[in-house]
Amino acid sequence: METISTIAVCGAGTMGSGIAQLCAQKGIDTILFDVNETILQNSRRRIWMNLDSLQQKGKIAGAELAAIQKRLHFTHQLSDCVAPVMIEAIIEQKEVKATLLNQVLTINQYQTILASNTSSISINALAAAVSHPQCLAGLHFFNPATIMQLVEVIKGEQTAPEVITTLLALSKQLGKTPVVCNDAPGFIVNRVARPYYLEALRLVEQGLATVEQVDAVMEASGFKMGPFKLMDLIGIDINYSVSCIVWEALGKPPRLTPSALQQQKVEVKQLGKKSGTGFYQYQ
Repeated sequence: METISTIAVCGAGTMGSGIAQLCAQKGIDTILFDVNETILQNSRRRIWMNLDSLQQKGKIAGAELAAIQKRLHFTHQLSDCVAPVMIEAIIEQKEVKATLLNQVLTINQYQTILASNTSSISINALAAAVSHPQCLAGLHFFNPATIMQLVEVIKGEQTAPEVITTLLALSKQLGKTPVVCNDAPGFIVNRVARPYYLEALRLVEQGLATVEQVDAVMEASGFKMGPFKLMDLIGIDINYSVSCIVWEALGKPPRLTPSALQQQKVEVKQLGKKSGTGFYQYQ
């Protein structure tokens, strides 16, 4: 199978920016789209800072940095997103995603693979709202996308086999370890990880431990990051949304009831690192 030479990434938030940077670092011409020009400018600034940091650490040479920057194309025009693969990394709302995916299909004359980076929305449900569902699969990266090795490749009921084959090859081209899973609530990682977050939140809610104590114990036990630091990194709003979707999709089992403490954080916009305040302070 031929390697992918061009990719479009739709959504220039934390995940979209990380995926775009990764693709460009791996030699792929990358179109990064966002309808919001301010978000797009912030994305460029963040990626440039990341690349400068890599150069200062001796991980990339000056010529390589310039080549990576040249491969990145920032645009607020969706019509520029012409590529054999489009990775969607926008807001976790099915209707908004479906609208974008259908527009991209039209722009590419139905000759593109649609890969959604959704962490929680059903690929089958999303496919039901897409004009060519055989083109759609999940491609779930983890934050930070440039570092985390795992990628979940999610197969929907209507996903064409060649789409999965291409996404597996692309994941390996990006230096990742892909795992194929069928569409299910939370896929694999987010389904397994719910108790890690929810039990930690319950300990704090019940006054049995502090945020710092829980993180310290888990990190001393071998986890690279405690649950509260990880929620702050992911985004408390995103983590809470995933908990709600998984809980509802599985019939609202009590053991997976979303946390009231986490909900409160979302309501007051204390979302973690991206807002400057979460379970920890970052300002």
